[in-house]
Amino acid sequence: MKGTFLSIVLAITLCQADAQLSAPDKIETKMGSLTIQPIHHASLVLSTSGLTIYADPVGGDYFKNEKAPDIILITDIHGDHFDVKTINALKKENTLLIVPQVVADKLPESDKTHLVVMKNGDDITKMGISIKAIPMYNLPESSTAFHTKGRGNGYVLEIGGKNIYLSGDTQGIPEMRSLKNIDVAFVCMNLPYTMDVPEAANAVLAFKPKIVYPYHYRGQNGFRDIREFKKLVEAGDKNIDVRLRNWYPEK
Repeated sequence: MKGTFLSIVLAITLCQADAQLSAPDKIETKMGSLTIQPIHHASLVLSTSGLTIYADPVGGDYFKNEKAPDIILITDIHGDHFDVKTINALKKENTLLIVPQVVADKLPESDKTHLVVMKNGDDITKMGISIKAIPMYNLPESSTAFHTKGRGNGYVLEIGGKNIYLSGDTQGIPEMRSLKNIDVAFVCMNLPYTMDVPEAANAVLAFKPKIVYPYHYRGQNGFRDIREFKKLVEAGDKNIDVRLRNWYPEK
């Protein structure tokens, strides 16, 4: 299963003593500079003055130089997105967890004090940012798919007037392709769990984010070709800024 396989791989990579994260990027918002720190695979940190957001934190050692999170977003139950041990090692007493129901069901009671459960289509505002839960699922839809519709969440965050999209595990679904006014997107691409590079590029060209990061690009048979992704996107729309970063710092 996906979770077992990737949990083993992640455990091995945490033993790499010389791991180096990509340097953070910054974009300007009405709340000040937004720092974007790639962490590992599906994990990243978004931070502004006074607010730190973790997305799908797995592998606590990768976060040793990061501020403790005010918000943790979890997209799904698989082990490369959801790890209770990591959450408990990193969160503060008042850290807000934002999760789909399937994740909430697996959290211990001690983690449910500050918890918001979101389903696809829900829209909330917390700590001055708006958060919308976006569907994420495999095509064609199937009850036996790795990711079934309605189980997990992608997210769109509005931070200081900038819209940030986290795809989670998905294919190039209509809900992704119809997104509007996305400033920064994080888009997955790893077979057989999500989509291949051409499908990811085609979806990005449909919703046209200003900046896109390919992430979550290691699959069953190694790494996807993110340089090919960049080539395809730029050939279709040279105005989209494709940013390649090291999401696997042991390499």
